[in-house]
Amino acid sequence: MNLQKMRVGWLERSLAGLNRFANKRGSNAMPAHLVIGIEGEDAALFHLQRKGYTVVARRWSSGDVPGDVDLIAWDGPMLCFIEVKTRTAHDLTPAETAVDEHKRSVLRRLARRYVRQLPQQSAPPVRFDVISVYQVPGHEREFQHFEGSFGWGESTHF
Repeated sequence: MNLQKMRVGWLERSLAGLNRFANKRGSNAMPAHLVIGIEGEDAALFHLQRKGYTVVARRWSSGDVPGDVDLIAWDGPMLCFIEVKTRTAHDLTPAETAVDEHKRSVLRRLARRYVRQLPQQSAPPVRFDVISVYQVPGHEREFQHFEGSFGWGESTHF
């Protein structure tokens, strides 16, 4: 195992331990579905780092456009805007289908804002991904990463 993967594993275990400690102390006043969503985003972040992505932002918001982007990461020269959907069960409807037309529109607007504020002269290539995280109790966590799940237009690629 290389040093980078060891570091990511250590950070992931440390964060999980801190979260467990906070939950036991009762300092987590958020609704359960929000806690599950944040845990899924944490897990997706570490999953991407293990795959070699460089995560540069979490829950990024422009301040003047409603909404946020769960994760923004570089996959080599490709700038990826990533929506994370977390579920605690395998329902009939896959998690990734929750990224509807409205959410894709919000992500596109936010991506335009983010790219405009980059210091480089020309925009980098951009990709929109969706990661479904399944945290089913009693089972190992599962990830489904849909790279390029939608683009600047309206078609989806699930």
